[in-house]
Amino acid sequence: MKSPQAITHLSSSSLISFLFYGLAITCLISATVSASYGGNETDYLALLSFKSMITQDPYKVLTTWNHSFHFCEWSGISCGKRHKRVTAVRLISQGLEGSLSPHVGNLSFLHALYLRNNSFQGAIPHELGRLSRLRHLYLNGNKFSGVIPSNLSGCSNLEELVLARNKLTGGIPTFLGNLTSMEVFSAALNQLGGSIPDIFGLWKSLTLFYCGECSLYGSIPHSIFNLSLLVEFSLYENQLTGSLPSEFGVMLPNLEWLQLSDNKLTGVLPPSLSNCSKLGFLEMANNNFTGKLTIDFSKLRDIYVFNLATNNFHGRGEADDMRFIDSLKNCTNLEELVLYNCNLIGVLPISIGNLSNQLRILSLSDNQLYGNLPSSISSLIGLTTLRLEFNRFKGKIPTTIGKLQKLQDLELYDNQFSGPIPDAIGNLSLLIKLYLFSNKLEGHIPSSLGNCEKLNGLDLSFNRLSGNIPKQLLQLPSLTYFLDLSNNNLSGSIPSEIQDLKMLSGLDLSYNKFSGPITSSLGECISLTELYLSGNIFEGIIPSSFSSLRGLEVLDVSQNNLSGKIPQFFDKRFSLEFLNLSINDFEGEVPVVGVFSNASAFSVLGNNRLCGGLDTLKLPKCKESSKKKKFPFFILVIVIAPTLLIVLCCLYLLCKKKRNSQPSQSSGNERFLKVSYNQLLKATDGFSTTNLIGEGGHSSVYKGILDSNVNKPVAVKVVHLQNKGAHKSFIAECEAWQNIRHRNLLKIITSCSSTDFQGNDFKALVYEFMANGSVHDWLYSSASTSKLNLLQRINILRDVATALDYLHNRCQTTIVHGDLKPSNILLDDDMVAHVGDFGLARLLGANLNQNSSTGVKGTIGYAPPEYGFGSEMTSSGDVYSFGILLLEVMTGKKPTDDMFNDGLSLHKFASMALPDHVIDVVDDDAIVLQSTEANAKKVEECLVATIKIGVSCSMDSPPQRSKIEIVVNELQRILDVLQNI
Repeated sequence: MKSPQAITHLSSSSLISFLFYGLAITCLISATVSASYGGNETDYLALLSFKSMITQDPYKVLTTWNHSFHFCEWSGISCGKRHKRVTAVRLISQGLEGSLSPHVGNLSFLHALYLRNNSFQGAIPHELGRLSRLRHLYLNGNKFSGVIPSNLSGCSNLEELVLARNKLTGGIPTFLGNLTSMEVFSAALNQLGGSIPDIFGLWKSLTLFYCGECSLYGSIPHSIFNLSLLVEFSLYENQLTGSLPSEFGVMLPNLEWLQLSDNKLTGVLPPSLSNCSKLGFLEMANNNFTGKLTIDFSKLRDIYVFNLATNNFHGRGEADDMRFIDSLKNCTNLEELVLYNCNLIGVLPISIGNLSNQLRILSLSDNQLYGNLPSSISSLIGLTTLRLEFNRFKGKIPTTIGKLQKLQDLELYDNQFSGPIPDAIGNLSLLIKLYLFSNKLEGHIPSSLGNCEKLNGLDLSFNRLSGNIPKQLLQLPSLTYFLDLSNNNLSGSIPSEIQDLKMLSGLDLSYNKFSGPITSSLGECISLTELYLSGNIFEGIIPSSFSSLRGLEVLDVSQNNLSGKIPQFFDKRFSLEFLNLSINDFEGEVPVVGVFSNASAFSVLGNNRLCGGLDTLKLPKCKESSKKKKFPFFILVIVIAPTLLIVLCCLYLLCKKKRNSQPSQSSGNERFLKVSYNQLLKATDGFSTTNLIGEGGHSSVYKGILDSNVNKPVAVKVVHLQNKGAHKSFIAECEAWQNIRHRNLLKIITSCSSTDFQGNDFKALVYEFMANGSVHDWLYSSASTSKLNLLQRINILRDVATALDYLHNRCQTTIVHGDLKPSNILLDDDMVAHVGDFGLARLLGANLNQNSSTGVKGTIGYAPPEYGFGSEMTSSGDVYSFGILLLEVMTGKKPTDDMFNDGLSLHKFASMALPDHVIDVVDDDAIVLQSTEANAKKVEECLVATIKIGVSCSMDSPPQRSKIEIVVNELQRILDVLQNI
């Protein structure tokens, strides 16, 4: 046995040996790491710190960031060949979430940091200022907040600083002026505030300057106009004041892009702009520029966009404001000429026909132009949009207009055009919108309009047209938005061919001389939401076929000779919001259910033989076997007739205004009856989790029953006001709902802006409940036992495309949805699709080329790539999202699926399958095997056509994407084929 001393000695000796051995191993490991990374463990550890602060990596781009690979082989990392030090980090559009590690400042050899279009948040680390070799810093399209760190002044070699589309505040710091190597600077779409520092005049190498939508105020420093190398200069949508120097064009001779729209700039546009001979994009709309346009445009040979809308360019005491048109004839690249609302007075010169045949958009609306429309306009063969509304043009519409074969949008309303509608308009086979209302047009409606096979909106109201409705017009399946022939002298009966307009949303035939019974064929127009037949000579009863018009919201048959009893099918199952039966000869009992339960929602005045109804109507009680007393009603009609006519006229004008999608903000607010917090609490059983049907970043949605909704379930969307951006989302959604109504949009019932029982702010929106859930549920929910078949999928996609077409093209205020995805597409009892969730919506305004944006960019995978580069939200972005949605619905694969990596995307996956391998990528549940080989071939052709639509809509480049109105027609064509199999 060993002695205790020996044991102690042995233990001490062993411990020393163990420590020595451990130290040796540590040194060996350290030496191994050092050897593995060439002594560059600083870069290695900095990158690991970067990875550790990433909370979401949906595309698994950082999975290679481990010790199995040298860090120079990690995804997104570039190293120098000699020293193996990190020189560039490129992680663009990878959906990364988290904070940017300050240890990035240890990458001392870093030349370029590209992190654009991700979801980084928090402050920009001031440690970036250590990177003295840094030349390119792209942090745009993230959620960085706080100020631009002052330490960036240490990046003395910085050439490109791009911070656009973040949440930065605190103004543009003056220290940035010390970065004299700067060539590109972009801070657009941040709420920076403050003024533009004069010190930027030191950036003598600057070529690009973007600070649009930054809440900047004050004047543009004169020193910036000395940056003679400046190529692109954008300060749109700020609050800048002052005028431009008269020598502007001489000081900036290299300008190619000039964008100062949506400010408060004054004075004249400097004639020296003609010296900017390289200028291609000129946008100065929505300012307070005055004086006559005296720029010599003949020198601007490269200009392709020319937008000076909403200014005041009228020359004093002169009426030849349009002479500048002569100098545009040399601008052979001109694509857009936009001068609406400029107070221009004069005659449109014949030289308008000398403009570029590349011209796509010509908008001279809302001016004071008069005289005839020159026939030479037919030379502009590239035109897709011609807008001359709200002027004083007179004479005939030239027949030569039929030569504009590419025309899609023709708007000549609110002028004094006379004579017939030219037959030649029927040659415009691509025409989508034709608005000729409020003129003095006469004669028959040309049957040649039936050749306009893409026409979906036609307004010929408030003219002097006569004759019958041509049957050819009613056989256009493309006519889906509205047909307005009101306030003319049209006669005859409604042709039975009206039944072919199954997708038509609005029909107005009021105030004509139509006679005979109302055709039962109207009951086939199942998509109608608004129907106006008032002020005619219709007789007989309301057809029983109207019971099929379940989506009808407004019906006006007043001032006719209709008789019989009020149909019983106007019950609670109808969507009617307003029903006008006034001044007819209806008899019998007025119901008290459905639309008749709300006295402000209907009118039955001037029908002497009615009884019963709500007490507020003060009609006599119905008696089964006694004759009605006529005297009181006779007296009543005589007394109220003058007032009644005034009321009816007002009602008609209000309804017409609503139909034209031009509601004022106040009228939008009045549409929704407010409810209290207590009512919603009761309706959802205390916001019980058992009633919870959905959750999002800004809200929770509950199923409930409102007392006022006759036990019909509703969806209550409760806004999480404690979450950042939730209140803004609520406001955006409210603004959107004030401007829209369509059968394929989720219907809002009411809203609530109140406080809860603890005094906290409470906001909620109440929607119509969609019994069949969302498209996402049908595609992915394990609880769903049945799947969507092919016909259902195409129907859903057609419905969504129709809703987008309405939002983009059929509202006076263009609305961008901003977050189109399967979870926001809801299905009703009949599997009709309704687009919902307008929390990210943006109202772009009715005017062309109006710039608008938002810091919110939608959902990863569905948001278009340009949103990550500082681009504003546009309808083209919605088209991209729709394309991805279509491909997901057809393939059953999410755009964020794990299979989509290493350059493969849902778009590319579908594109590579065209045209011969589409069957291999389409969801098995969508393919219905047909009994015959011919039918199977038709199905395959439909699948190919559908996938082509999705691919064309989801192109990376916005100009290459399909037009949504064309998509609607293509999907309808595919549906027609499938339904006939």
